[in-house]
Amino acid sequence: MSIFSRIREGLSRTTKQIVERFDEIVRAADAPEKRSRPVDVDTLEALEELLISADIGVAATNRIIAAVKVQSRSDTSLRDLVKQEIRSVFAAVDRPIAITARPQVTLIVGVNGTGKTTTVGKLANLLKSQGQTPLICAADTFRAAAVEQLEIWANRAGVDMVRAREGADPAAVVFDAITSGKARGRDPILVDTAGRLHTRVNLMNELDKIKRIAAREIPGAPQEVLLVLDATVGQNGVSQAREFMGVAGVNGIVLTKLDGTAKGGVAVAIAHDLKLPIRYVGVGEGIDDLVPFSADEYVDGLFEEKW
Repeated sequence: MSIFSRIREGLSRTTKQIVERFDEIVRAADAPEKRSRPVDVDTLEALEELLISADIGVAATNRIIAAVKVQSRSDTSLRDLVKQEIRSVFAAVDRPIAITARPQVTLIVGVNGTGKTTTVGKLANLLKSQGQTPLICAADTFRAAAVEQLEIWANRAGVDMVRAREGADPAAVVFDAITSGKARGRDPILVDTAGRLHTRVNLMNELDKIKRIAAREIPGAPQEVLLVLDATVGQNGVSQAREFMGVAGVNGIVLTKLDGTAKGGVAVAIAHDLKLPIRYVGVGEGIDDLVPFSADEYVDGLFEEKW
């Protein structure tokens, strides 16, 4: 199944909720007698209500509505105007990862319950399928169950894992993983960190220590800090991400449980409000159910003309 199909399938709940109403709005706005005139107030209000109901967020919705107002006299259909503006939101934050040295170190951070540990296993599986040789680092030494769960996923993915005894210094485990990765030619190193809240000062200090150790061993590391967000919590996830950005150096998002929500538009709010790229989306519970995010496939899936 293609990436488009996987993302479209993951968005099915969102699409089913909005597509019929969106089609009605588009048909009314694109009627021949209206195409040469600005979009009327009723259409704009209906579109605004629809976008907010999909959890696209107030700020992003205002941007889309403003763009529609400006360009509505053009020959472009309302559907295409909305889609191209959402694509521009994602394009504005799409940037490559700066890697100055190898191996690449990727920290996976977030609160408990977002699917963080399973995301590490799924990401390892995805990267391995792309020809890379990932190494998993179990740096959540507070919960033995977390390490055991991660080991199950590492075995499923067929990748190596570095772990330590319960209660060990997480930064020391990261050091061991980097040393092992260099010696065994493993790249990237995926670090599963303990679930934490931004208000837990001790855990945030621990994260800083992990980052310092990684930078000492590999210039520029960690090159990637991915925050795992649960799509089902909607706008609360945006608030959660904002809190992490200042203290954890987050530079990318993994959006999980996209298949479990009717408000999959939150991806637009994340990109618009946080100015962060979405790197991957989770579209199911299986090991293959993490896919690279594609703005084009996402937008086409969100506003599918026929379901």
